[in-house]
Amino acid sequence: MTGFAHLFAPLKLRDVEIRNRILSTGHQTYLARGGLPTPDFIAYHAARARGGAGLIITEAARFHATTITEAPEIVVASDDCIPAFRSLADAVHAHGAKLFGQLSHAGRLSRRVQGGLRGVAYAPSALPDDRFQTMPRALPEALIGELVEAYGQGARRLAEAGYDGIEVIASLGLLIAQFLNPRSNRRTDRYGGDREGRMRFLVEVLEEVRRRIGDARVLGIRISAEEVEADGLDAAEILEICKALAARGLVDYVNTTLGSMAGLGGSVHVVPPMEIPHGYVAPKAGAIRAAIGLPVFVAGRINQPQQAERIIAAGQADMCGMTRAMIADPEMPAKARAGRLDEIRACIGCNQGCIGHFHQGYSITCIQTPETGRELKLPTPAPAAHRRRILVAGGGPAGMKAAVTAAARGHAVVLCEAGPRLGGQVLLAQRLPERAEFGGLISNLEGELARAGVEIRLRTRVDAALVAQIAPDAIVVATGGRPFAPEIEGRADAHVVDAWSVLTAEANPGSRVLVADWRCDWVGMGVAEFLARNGHQVRLAVNGTHAGQYLQMYHRDHWAGKLHRLGVQVIPYARLHGVDSDSAWLGHIVTGEPIVCDGVDTVVVAAGQEPATTLEDELAPLGIEMHLAGDCLSPRSAEEAVYEGLMAGRAV
Repeated sequence: MTGFAHLFAPLKLRDVEIRNRILSTGHQTYLARGGLPTPDFIAYHAARARGGAGLIITEAARFHATTITEAPEIVVASDDCIPAFRSLADAVHAHGAKLFGQLSHAGRLSRRVQGGLRGVAYAPSALPDDRFQTMPRALPEALIGELVEAYGQGARRLAEAGYDGIEVIASLGLLIAQFLNPRSNRRTDRYGGDREGRMRFLVEVLEEVRRRIGDARVLGIRISAEEVEADGLDAAEILEICKALAARGLVDYVNTTLGSMAGLGGSVHVVPPMEIPHGYVAPKAGAIRAAIGLPVFVAGRINQPQQAERIIAAGQADMCGMTRAMIADPEMPAKARAGRLDEIRACIGCNQGCIGHFHQGYSITCIQTPETGRELKLPTPAPAAHRRRILVAGGGPAGMKAAVTAAARGHAVVLCEAGPRLGGQVLLAQRLPERAEFGGLISNLEGELARAGVEIRLRTRVDAALVAQIAPDAIVVATGGRPFAPEIEGRADAHVVDAWSVLTAEANPGSRVLVADWRCDWVGMGVAEFLARNGHQVRLAVNGTHAGQYLQMYHRDHWAGKLHRLGVQVIPYARLHGVDSDSAWLGHIVTGEPIVCDGVDTVVVAAGQEPATTLEDELAPLGIEMHLAGDCLSPRSAEEAVYEGLMAGRAV
């Protein structure tokens, strides 16, 4: 525990003692079914408890008919749910962690779709939502009273299930925050008007929840320290609200975050990506803590125990939300406590498997840790019955993960990489502005390779002769992909380069650049930003509806804002057809009508990759057991590469 005296000190709230200051904040997992925690849901949270988390707060529970959609969320609207939640509480408590439950109502920030039909969304006032384009119905007083009662009943059910505390969500522009905000609450009855009136709904909810859960259990709120939206609550307003709650003795703690789901600008702070500084919310949390005299929790890009220790030692917070840190490595707390810091698989803030899966409607996972969310489907494999010699061809994420996994099972593994470094396309991704942290994927795997004892041979291209020399029992082919070169009329007479050559500085783009982005992912947007930051005049033509169409939405919108500030012109619905010395000819992907871009010195083609299958074809006649992983199967993303590497390593 050297160096973590604050992080691993216990914290007592009422009758509940939490063993350390590491918190898994409430976050949607999409592992529930029928509104109840499934065995997968329970195994997911039990893994974080077993790994040493002090406190786990389960995701926003729906507690009233006006909160429920068809999404796979947890619902506490009936006493029938209590046994399932008791199983979850028992599993978390068995590993020494405490368990709180969130209660949340989205208000106007919801489409409330059921059976393909949009339902009625309710809010303090009939004012439109600019993100979901919802026009809500103003809550009648009778329904407000019903909601207060439902909050209390939901809390009671979780308490009867064995939960140690309840957290009421007043953050991120959701229903309670809408009541608190004079820009979204235009009511003239007792639930509107001055701050006292706007706080009345929250006060009644907290009083009812306390009445239902008793005095022994903990009651707190989650609130944005600032909503970072043009019409959102600002820091001064939030501080006054927190001071009023503390003065009334209504809450035992305040859990701070940043941002709002009400707009595209504030949403990036809901799950901040790697471009956002580490621990950046802590000073704002510290200001609230200094003013209210209550324990304060904080979250926001705290992915290493050293960061959390500094925040707590500085008096900025009493607990640190390290949710994605434990999505990437459930054993992070135990490793930190034991001083095994080099073994921690650090979160890289890519948002691909966690919030990215949620926004696609899929259950939670992590691109670095495919076992996350699949704890029952992918338990730790048993050691191999017989030690075998395994050759892995390709040192990108797929090959590295395959090698680590096979070696961990007891095999003798040789990993060969044709280039001078391990990393594959991650080496390119980390060159983009504010994307260096993506390289942590490779740093984490390199450490795991070293600890697993994998033999690494760089500048070594695998062929049939090398296979004969090594004589492996099985081969994992993870040779990746190579840039796809589409047919472009006039290419020979113009300056056309691919995105990879721009990032490796092998190409020298002119001052006026058109980036032709076929895949609508990080490559096109990243190269456009890279060039614009270096003084080029950039246009980004995307073969889709918008730039970053296939990126996680918070990240995409934040990136779109950066491109706008840099003056990058985005041309949607555009496919590159031809070029000449000064122009690029595109076609509208719907109508086929021409889009001509004049004044172009260089066209950068981001047309994706094609699978590198040469080695697979060469080795197939040898009859050796062979497994394929990653882009050599089909070029996709690092998530598929790592997952398939894991599965190949488990299969050999």
